[in-house]
Amino acid sequence: MTTMTENAARYREFKMPDVGEGLTEAEILKWYVQPGDTVTDGQVVCEVETAKAAVELPIPYDGVVQKLHFEEGVTVDVGTAIITVDVAPGSGPAPLAEAPSAAEPAALAEPAESAEEEAPKGRQPVLVGYGVSEASTKRRPRKGISVPEQAPAEALRAVQTELNGQAPASARPLAKPPVRKLAKDLGIDLATVVPTGPDGIVTREDVHAAAAPAVETAPVSRETTPAPAAAVQASDARETRIPVKGVRKATAQAMIGSAFTAPHVTEFVTVDVTRTMKLVEQLKSDKDMAGLRVNPLLLIAKALLVAIKRNPDVNASWDEANQEIVLKHYVNLGIAAATPRGLIVPNIKDAHAKTLPQLAESLGELVSTAREGKTSPAAMSGGTVTITNVGVFGVDTGTPILNPGESAILAVGAIKLQPWVHKGKVKPRQVTTLALSFDHRLVDGELGSKVLADVAAVLEQPKRLITWG
Repeated sequence: MTTMTENAARYREFKMPDVGEGLTEAEILKWYVQPGDTVTDGQVVCEVETAKAAVELPIPYDGVVQKLHFEEGVTVDVGTAIITVDVAPGSGPAPLAEAPSAAEPAALAEPAESAEEEAPKGRQPVLVGYGVSEASTKRRPRKGISVPEQAPAEALRAVQTELNGQAPASARPLAKPPVRKLAKDLGIDLATVVPTGPDGIVTREDVHAAAAPAVETAPVSRETTPAPAAAVQASDARETRIPVKGVRKATAQAMIGSAFTAPHVTEFVTVDVTRTMKLVEQLKSDKDMAGLRVNPLLLIAKALLVAIKRNPDVNASWDEANQEIVLKHYVNLGIAAATPRGLIVPNIKDAHAKTLPQLAESLGELVSTAREGKTSPAAMSGGTVTITNVGVFGVDTGTPILNPGESAILAVGAIKLQPWVHKGKVKPRQVTTLALSFDHRLVDGELGSKVLADVAAVLEQPKRLITWG
């Protein structure tokens, strides 16, 4: 007879992890494996879309896929099993699930129910990176598995740990699935990485630190086609209904929260950026900028960073719970990006400390990653100030809504050739309109005006990047 412990040791259920910060669900976009396929530790088995981004999930153990619990396009709660893997396929046939006889269900269900009742109400043992919710912690009795009526508490805890897919602490280092994939891509053995996260968890920063002395290897990219939201439309319908989910749903919720929480003020300025445009062309041929993406957005970003350096109080956040203003001594510069999945705002960490070539490189990586739909949730958290370039759509400017938790957002309009008074004469000049929205709890009119005026001054006379920077 197959015991529960034997099945738990042989079959591992890989649960939907919390790949972001407190996310509760994710949609399965694409499966890369099918039942019967062999998988290895760190192999990507599926791509999911959270409220923040599309993320590839690697499996944390070797084995053979026994079952995919959900089809593509289904939204699954964090902590719910999505795939079952046979980690000991060579040990002979042992059916994962067999249909019980009519007299068996009640007898099988009772031990499972009593085990649930005896389980502690606190935090349940789950794989690192997994969250659990009230709805997803109830486990149905596993078919074909019997539980001894008087199982010792230690055995039950061990079985529950196995069912949750958690290996013994000594068997493998603790890390979230995306971190495992990062380590695999960089050729880093997680067992050699010194963890700095809570409870000994290996973080992304730990992996990058371990990879720093070594020669980095480029991760193999997988070409994927994002699954579009299913549109409900009859052949003769005059309306189309598109489900609101994923990034679009998160964006809508964030914008509503921001608009009705932070009192917005927006100021505008029109500026002659002819000299900035000339500098862009000169930088394109500069050897120090060779191979880097040089465009007006790069110098606009640098101008905003200079303005923040001159007016540091604008770089802050409002802590409602503690009734405090939190001044940030770093700038994580957000760049709003329109993607097929909706608007996302990844940010460049510590942008204030980067040189112009470093900033150009970071911008290039940010844009290409966003276009490929590979932006990680970590890249979209912790922003302090954002730029949105609405000018790429040919519009003059807008009144942007703050990214939640940030103090200001700069909208850049289209750069157009317009008649402009220059040195006492009307001449054709390249002109744009800037709009700065800010949280009036944090930024008063004077401070907001100074920041916007400084950005405009740098773009009008880019030599101020040297004199002010």
